[in-house]
Amino acid sequence: MRWRKKFNLYLALIRWDRPAGWLLLLWPALAALWVAAGGFPGWHLFGVFVLGTVLMRSAGCCINDVADREFDKHVKRTAGRPVTTGAVSVKEALMVGALLALLAFALVLTTNALTIGLSCAALAVTLAYPYAKRFVSMPQAVLGIAFGMGIPMAFAAVRGDVPPLAWWLMLGNLFWVLAYDTEYAMVDRDDDLRIGIKTSAITLGRWDVLVVTLCYLGFIGVWSVTLGQYAANPLFYLAMSLALAQVAWHFTLIRSRSREGCFKAFRLNHWLGFTVFAGIAASYFFR
Repeated sequence: MRWRKKFNLYLALIRWDRPAGWLLLLWPALAALWVAAGGFPGWHLFGVFVLGTVLMRSAGCCINDVADREFDKHVKRTAGRPVTTGAVSVKEALMVGALLALLAFALVLTTNALTIGLSCAALAVTLAYPYAKRFVSMPQAVLGIAFGMGIPMAFAAVRGDVPPLAWWLMLGNLFWVLAYDTEYAMVDRDDDLRIGIKTSAITLGRWDVLVVTLCYLGFIGVWSVTLGQYAANPLFYLAMSLALAQVAWHFTLIRSRSREGCFKAFRLNHWLGFTVFAGIAASYFFR
């Protein structure tokens, strides 16, 4: 039926079959919730952040595909996206994105004024990111800010304020986003060079593998140091050790700079995020 076909196109638009994207957003936000609350934050905030993350990532896909529709047709990986092919119109994509963003905002309205204000800032960065690729040499840094906004929002929702710890965690998360989104950009480097898009993979050139590895280490280092007194438990340090082992694996995947290896490394990053979150959650549970 026609409505079913259209619904499936909308699911493709929001990358419903690719949950890795919203998982990359979710694990740092949940980790921040656990730290802010000193353990499980309660079902209300847990639900708000899980559902809100899925909704906002889906809305971001709609915005990104509209902004990049002329570029995407020249990139092998993105040429079949619904907006690029015309299967979903620009108006439809914007309407779907707006609806999803409004639903996410409705969830945030159940928290407090500071969290609501931070959500507006997060939306502004999300809207700016697709256009950063035209002007900023490292647009992945803009994405890192957008993907890290769940951290101060989590502290605001639990405590009503945003302590320095939240900003340190956001800085560490920025390193992680730079690492995995540069891996992502390495997949499309040849296409992006041809069409004139700016990415960290192009800017870094032959230093890409080294900088990606250093960014991973920056993420794990910042989180290990800043959370040492909050998640002081052998399980936390075990998780960080397992995360380091995954970083070593990623290095083996990307060092040849093959499309397949870089894309696989990117797709597996949600396991690294889960490992860190699991270590934090376990350290509070087994105190």
